[in-house]
Amino acid sequence: MKEEAVNKTAANSIWEGLGISNDFLFGKVMQDPELCKGLLQRIFPELEIDHIEYPELQKGIRIDADAKSVRLDVYIKDGKGTVYDIEMQVVNTKELPGRSRYYQSMIDLQMIDRGQTYKQLNRSYVIFICPFDVFSGGRHIYTFENFCKEDKDIRLGDGAVKVFLNSESGMEDVSRELRAFLDYVAGRKSEDSFVMRLEEAVKEAKRNREWRHEYMTLLMRDQENIEKGIEKGIEKGIEKGKIWGAISTYRDFGLSDGEISGKLQEKYHLSEEEVMEYLQAETV
Repeated sequence: MKEEAVNKTAANSIWEGLGISNDFLFGKVMQDPELCKGLLQRIFPELEIDHIEYPELQKGIRIDADAKSVRLDVYIKDGKGTVYDIEMQVVNTKELPGRSRYYQSMIDLQMIDRGQTYKQLNRSYVIFICPFDVFSGGRHIYTFENFCKEDKDIRLGDGAVKVFLNSESGMEDVSRELRAFLDYVAGRKSEDSFVMRLEEAVKEAKRNREWRHEYMTLLMRDQENIEKGIEKGIEKGIEKGKIWGAISTYRDFGLSDGEISGKLQEKYHLSEEEVMEYLQAETV
Protein backbone atom coordinates (compact mmCIF):
# COMPACT_ATOMS: atom_id res chain seq x y z
CA MET A 1 0.00 0.00 0.00
CA LYS A 2 2.85 2.36 0.84
CA GLU A 3 4.53 1.76 -2.54
CA GLU A 4 1.20 2.33 -4.30
CA ALA A 5 0.77 5.65 -2.46
CA VAL A 6 4.26 6.73 -3.52
CA ASN A 7 3.45 5.84 -7.14
CA LYS A 8 0.25 7.88 -7.02
CA THR A 9 2.11 10.84 -5.55
CA ALA A 10 4.71 10.63 -8.29
CA ALA A 11 2.00 10.36 -10.96
CA ASN A 12 0.23 13.42 -9.51
CA SER A 13 3.48 15.37 -9.62
CA ILE A 14 4.04 14.35 -13.25
CA TRP A 15 0.48 15.37 -14.15
CA GLU A 16 0.92 18.83 -12.64
CA GLY A 17 4.12 19.31 -14.63
CA LEU A 18 2.65 18.39 -18.01
CA GLY A 19 2.56 20.91 -20.85
CA ILE A 20 1.18 21.07 -24.38
CA SER A 21 4.05 18.87 -25.63
CA ASN A 22 2.58 15.85 -23.80
CA ASP A 23 0.59 13.87 -26.38
CA PHE A 24 -2.15 12.92 -23.89
CA LEU A 25 -2.75 16.51 -22.77
CA PHE A 26 -2.39 17.80 -26.32
CA GLY A 27 -5.15 15.45 -27.43
CA LYS A 28 -7.44 16.63 -24.64
CA VAL A 29 -6.85 20.32 -25.43
CA MET A 30 -7.53 19.66 -29.11
CA GLN A 31 -11.05 18.54 -28.21
CA ASP A 32 -11.90 22.22 -28.65
CA PRO A 33 -12.71 22.51 -32.40
CA GLU A 34 -11.82 26.21 -32.46
CA LEU A 35 -8.37 25.60 -30.99
CA CYS A 36 -7.91 22.71 -33.40
CA LYS A 37 -8.91 24.87 -36.35
CA GLY A 38 -6.70 27.71 -35.11
CA LEU A 39 -3.67 25.43 -34.99
CA LEU A 40 -4.30 24.05 -38.48
CA GLN A 41 -4.75 27.57 -39.84
CA ARG A 42 -1.36 28.56 -38.42
CA ILE A 43 0.32 25.54 -39.97
CA PHE A 44 -1.48 26.01 -43.30
CA PRO A 45 -2.26 29.74 -43.68
CA GLU A 46 -2.91 29.23 -47.40
CA LEU A 47 -5.85 26.90 -46.74
CA GLU A 48 -9.38 28.12 -46.24
CA ILE A 49 -10.70 26.01 -43.39
CA ASP A 50 -14.33 26.95 -42.87
CA HIS A 51 -14.89 24.53 -39.99
CA ILE A 52 -13.75 21.17 -38.73
CA GLU A 53 -15.74 18.16 -37.68
CA TYR A 54 -15.38 17.17 -34.05
CA PRO A 55 -11.90 15.68 -33.73
CA GLU A 56 -11.41 12.00 -32.94
CA LEU A 57 -8.81 11.60 -30.23
CA GLN A 58 -6.53 8.59 -29.96
CA LYS A 59 -8.24 7.11 -33.03
CA GLY A 60 -7.26 3.46 -33.39
CA ILE A 61 -6.90 1.87 -36.83
CA ARG A 62 -6.38 -1.85 -37.34
CA ILE A 63 -7.09 -3.37 -40.73
CA ASP A 64 -6.77 -7.06 -39.76
CA ALA A 65 -5.43 -9.23 -36.97
CA ASP A 66 -1.95 -9.52 -38.50
CA ALA A 67 -1.49 -5.86 -39.43
CA LYS A 68 0.34 -3.42 -37.16
CA SER A 69 -2.28 -1.19 -35.55
CA VAL A 70 -1.85 2.56 -35.15
CA ARG A 71 -3.31 5.05 -32.68
CA LEU A 72 -3.56 8.57 -34.04
CA ASP A 73 -3.33 11.46 -31.54
CA VAL A 74 -5.81 13.83 -33.22
CA TYR A 75 -7.79 12.85 -36.34
CA ILE A 76 -9.76 15.69 -37.95
CA LYS A 77 -11.84 16.39 -41.06
CA ASP A 78 -12.67 19.83 -42.38
CA GLY A 79 -15.74 20.99 -44.28
CA LYS A 80 -14.22 19.91 -47.60
CA GLY A 81 -13.49 16.36 -46.47
CA THR A 82 -9.75 16.93 -46.09
CA VAL A 83 -8.29 14.73 -43.35
CA TYR A 84 -5.64 15.85 -40.87
CA ASP A 85 -3.71 13.66 -38.44
CA ILE A 86 -1.76 15.70 -35.87
CA GLU A 87 0.85 13.87 -33.79
CA MET A 88 2.75 15.34 -30.84
CA GLN A 89 6.10 13.52 -30.84
CA VAL A 90 8.64 14.39 -28.13
CA VAL A 91 10.99 11.40 -28.52
CA ASN A 92 13.19 11.13 -31.60
CA THR A 93 12.75 7.45 -32.46
CA LYS A 94 14.67 7.89 -35.76
CA GLU A 95 11.73 6.31 -37.60
CA LEU A 96 9.28 9.18 -38.13
CA PRO A 97 9.55 9.19 -41.96
CA GLY A 98 8.57 5.50 -41.99
CA ARG A 99 5.79 6.11 -39.48
CA SER A 100 4.42 8.95 -41.58
CA ARG A 101 4.24 6.61 -44.58
CA TYR A 102 2.45 3.92 -42.57
CA TYR A 103 0.01 6.36 -40.97
CA GLN A 104 -0.77 7.79 -44.41
CA SER A 105 -1.55 4.34 -45.77
CA MET A 106 -3.80 3.52 -42.81
CA ILE A 107 -5.70 6.80 -43.26
CA ASP A 108 -6.18 6.06 -46.96
CA LEU A 109 -7.67 2.66 -46.14
CA GLN A 110 -10.19 4.39 -43.88
CA MET A 111 -11.28 6.75 -46.65
CA ILE A 112 -12.30 4.37 -49.39
CA ASP A 113 -14.68 1.41 -49.40
CA ARG A 114 -14.95 -1.56 -51.74
CA GLY A 115 -16.48 -0.55 -55.06
CA GLN A 116 -15.50 3.12 -54.78
CA THR A 117 -13.10 4.74 -57.23
CA TYR A 118 -9.75 6.18 -56.24
CA LYS A 119 -11.20 9.63 -56.85
CA GLN A 120 -12.91 9.18 -53.47
CA LEU A 121 -9.53 9.55 -51.75
CA ASN A 122 -9.60 13.02 -50.21
CA ARG A 123 -6.58 15.18 -49.60
CA SER A 124 -4.83 14.24 -46.36
CA TYR A 125 -2.14 15.66 -44.12
CA VAL A 126 0.00 13.77 -41.60
CA ILE A 127 1.62 16.28 -39.22
CA PHE A 128 4.31 15.60 -36.62
CA ILE A 129 5.03 18.33 -34.05
CA CYS A 130 8.50 17.75 -32.59
CA PRO A 131 10.89 19.48 -30.16
CA PHE A 132 13.78 18.29 -32.34
CA ASP A 133 14.95 18.54 -35.95
CA VAL A 134 14.08 15.31 -37.77
CA PHE A 135 16.13 16.18 -40.86
CA SER A 136 18.89 18.35 -39.31
CA GLY A 137 18.23 21.14 -41.81
CA GLY A 138 17.67 23.85 -39.22
CA ARG A 139 14.11 24.54 -40.37
CA HIS A 140 10.90 25.01 -38.42
CA ILE A 141 8.89 23.16 -41.05
CA TYR A 142 9.49 20.42 -43.63
CA THR A 143 6.66 19.72 -46.07
CA PHE A 144 6.72 16.68 -48.34
CA GLU A 145 4.63 15.97 -51.44
CA ASN A 146 5.29 13.45 -54.22
CA PHE A 147 6.90 14.87 -57.35
CA CYS A 148 8.78 13.64 -60.41
CA LYS A 149 12.48 13.03 -59.75
CA GLU A 150 13.41 13.92 -63.32
CA ASP A 151 11.29 17.08 -63.44
CA LYS A 152 10.52 18.55 -60.03
CA ASP A 153 7.92 20.89 -61.55
CA ILE A 154 5.70 17.83 -62.16
CA ARG A 155 3.80 16.77 -59.05
CA LEU A 156 2.07 13.43 -58.67
CA GLY A 157 -1.08 15.11 -57.39
CA ASP A 158 -2.12 12.22 -55.14
CA GLY A 159 -3.24 14.60 -52.39
CA ALA A 160 -0.94 13.12 -49.73
CA VAL A 161 1.07 15.64 -47.69
CA LYS A 162 3.43 15.01 -44.77
CA VAL A 163 4.59 17.82 -42.51
CA PHE A 164 7.27 17.78 -39.80
CA LEU A 165 7.46 20.76 -37.42
CA ASN A 166 10.54 21.52 -35.33
CA SER A 167 10.20 23.79 -32.30
CA GLU A 168 13.98 24.18 -31.87
CA SER A 169 14.76 26.13 -35.05
CA GLY A 170 16.14 29.67 -35.10
CA MET A 171 15.41 30.16 -38.79
CA GLU A 172 13.00 32.85 -40.01
CA ASP A 173 11.10 30.43 -42.25
CA VAL A 174 7.55 30.44 -40.82
CA SER A 175 4.96 33.02 -39.85
CA ARG A 176 5.19 34.84 -36.54
CA GLU A 177 1.99 33.05 -35.47
CA LEU A 178 3.30 29.55 -36.14
CA ARG A 179 6.62 30.38 -34.50
CA ALA A 180 4.77 31.54 -31.36
CA PHE A 181 3.03 28.17 -31.17
CA LEU A 182 6.28 26.23 -31.70
CA ASP A 183 8.02 28.34 -29.06
CA TYR A 184 5.19 27.41 -26.70
CA VAL A 185 5.72 23.70 -27.49
CA ALA A 186 9.38 24.21 -26.60
CA GLY A 187 8.38 25.72 -23.23
CA ARG A 188 9.03 29.37 -24.10
CA LYS A 189 6.52 31.99 -22.96
CA SER A 190 4.60 34.10 -25.45
CA GLU A 191 2.10 36.98 -25.42
CA ASP A 192 0.48 35.61 -28.58
CA SER A 193 -3.32 35.53 -28.12
CA PHE A 194 -3.73 32.00 -29.50
CA VAL A 195 -0.92 30.66 -27.32
CA MET A 196 -2.49 32.30 -24.28
CA ARG A 197 -5.78 30.55 -25.10
CA LEU A 198 -3.91 27.27 -25.37
CA GLU A 199 -2.26 27.88 -22.00
CA GLU A 200 -5.64 28.47 -20.39
CA ALA A 201 -6.97 25.30 -22.04
CA VAL A 202 -4.00 23.35 -20.65
CA LYS A 203 -4.66 24.66 -17.14
CA GLU A 204 -8.34 23.80 -17.47
CA ALA A 205 -7.52 20.30 -18.73
CA LYS A 206 -5.28 19.67 -15.73
CA ARG A 207 -8.17 20.56 -13.42
CA ASN A 208 -10.29 17.82 -14.99
CA ARG A 209 -10.35 14.98 -12.45
CA GLU A 210 -11.55 12.40 -14.97
CA TRP A 211 -8.64 13.14 -17.31
CA ARG A 212 -6.20 13.15 -14.40
CA HIS A 213 -7.42 9.68 -13.35
CA GLU A 214 -7.24 8.43 -16.97
CA TYR A 215 -3.68 9.69 -17.34
CA MET A 216 -2.54 8.24 -14.02
CA THR A 217 -4.06 4.88 -14.92
CA LEU A 218 -2.23 4.87 -18.27
CA LEU A 219 1.00 6.00 -16.61
CA MET A 220 0.90 3.24 -14.00
CA ARG A 221 -0.01 0.65 -16.64
CA ASP A 222 3.01 1.75 -18.71
CA GLN A 223 5.20 1.53 -15.61
CA GLU A 224 3.95 -1.99 -14.89
CA ASN A 225 4.62 -3.04 -18.49
CA ILE A 226 8.15 -1.62 -18.30
CA GLU A 227 8.81 -3.48 -15.04
CA LYS A 228 7.46 -6.70 -16.54
CA GLY A 229 9.70 -6.18 -19.56
CA ILE A 230 12.74 -5.70 -17.33
CA GLU A 231 11.89 -8.84 -15.37
CA LYS A 232 11.49 -10.86 -18.56
CA GLY A 233 14.77 -9.47 -19.84
CA ILE A 234 16.55 -10.52 -16.66
CA GLU A 235 14.99 -13.99 -16.81
CA LYS A 236 16.00 -14.32 -20.46
CA GLY A 237 19.53 -13.19 -19.64
CA ILE A 238 19.81 -15.75 -16.83
CA GLU A 239 18.54 -18.47 -19.16
CA LYS A 240 21.07 -17.51 -21.83
CA GLY A 241 23.83 -17.49 -19.23
CA LYS A 242 22.93 -21.04 -18.21
CA ILE A 243 23.06 -22.19 -21.85
CA TRP A 244 26.48 -20.56 -22.43
CA GLY A 245 27.72 -22.20 -19.24
CA ALA A 246 26.45 -25.59 -20.37
CA ILE A 247 28.15 -25.25 -23.78
CA SER A 248 31.45 -24.34 -22.11
CA THR A 249 31.19 -27.32 -19.74
CA TYR A 250 30.33 -29.76 -22.53
CA ARG A 251 33.29 -28.51 -24.56
CA ASP A 252 35.59 -29.01 -21.55
CA PHE A 253 34.46 -32.67 -21.49
CA GLY A 254 35.31 -32.96 -25.19
CA LEU A 255 31.77 -33.38 -26.55
CA SER A 256 31.22 -32.73 -30.26
CA ASP A 257 28.83 -30.05 -31.53
CA GLY A 258 26.37 -32.77 -32.48
CA GLU A 259 26.40 -34.21 -28.97
CA ILE A 260 26.12 -30.74 -27.41
CA SER A 261 23.18 -29.92 -29.71
CA GLY A 262 21.29 -33.01 -28.61
CA LYS A 263 21.82 -32.29 -24.92
CA LEU A 264 20.79 -28.61 -25.22
CA GLN A 265 17.64 -29.49 -27.17
CA GLU A 266 16.66 -32.00 -24.51
CA LYS A 267 17.55 -29.94 -21.42
CA TYR A 268 16.42 -26.46 -22.53
CA HIS A 269 13.70 -27.42 -25.04
CA LEU A 270 15.45 -25.55 -27.86
CA SER A 271 15.00 -26.15 -31.57
CA GLU A 272 17.95 -27.28 -33.68
CA GLU A 273 18.08 -23.80 -35.29
CA GLU A 274 18.24 -22.09 -31.88
CA VAL A 275 21.06 -24.40 -30.74
CA MET A 276 23.01 -23.69 -33.95
CA GLU A 277 22.77 -19.95 -33.25
CA TYR A 278 24.31 -20.46 -29.82
CA LEU A 279 27.06 -22.72 -31.13
CA GLN A 280 27.93 -20.42 -34.03
CA ALA A 281 27.99 -17.34 -31.80
CA GLU A 282 30.12 -19.16 -29.23
CA THR A 283 32.82 -19.94 -31.80
CA VAL A 284 33.02 -16.35 -33.19
